[in-house]
Amino acid sequence: MSTNMAKEIAALRQMTVGELREKYVELFGEQSRSYHKDFLWKRLAWRMQALAEGDLSERARKRAAELANDADLRVRAPAETPAAKGEPVPQRTAVGVLTAPSDRRLPMPGAVLTREYKGQTVRVMVLDRGFEYDGKVYRSLSAIAKVVTGAHWSGYHFFGLNGREETE
Repeated sequence: MSTNMAKEIAALRQMTVGELREKYVELFGEQSRSYHKDFLWKRLAWRMQALAEGDLSERARKRAAELANDADLRVRAPAETPAAKGEPVPQRTAVGVLTAPSDRRLPMPGAVLTREYKGQTVRVMVLDRGFEYDGKVYRSLSAIAKVVTGAHWSGYHFFGLNGREETE
């Protein structure tokens, strides 16, 4: 590509969408339906290069037409859907309860975790869904550690569950 062509293409980048659309009419001889700046810029750059340096060869055009004819291109959705025929639509969503797999570091529900912290003994009971501390149920051990210490802690680290279990 010549430096003059590179400068012309670079100048396209500075144009507004309206200016690009005017240039499109000038180069293609018809109005563009697009208002997308990058699309217009790419099309115009291609057209300017094609006019200056030559377009696709006839062989390349034939091959592109063959590929386009072989492509299974759907323009519209099929009209023969169950809903269009008045039939009930099959259920696609599975309905059920999913339970999150429990962390292997946690003991079984019913176990009591204990921790000494600043002279007080912290006792937490492991529940099916959550943890009980001081008469309240919490979703995580980290929430309990924050209540006890006033700072953010990893609950597993606070209760020593990073690989070994401390239960009562």
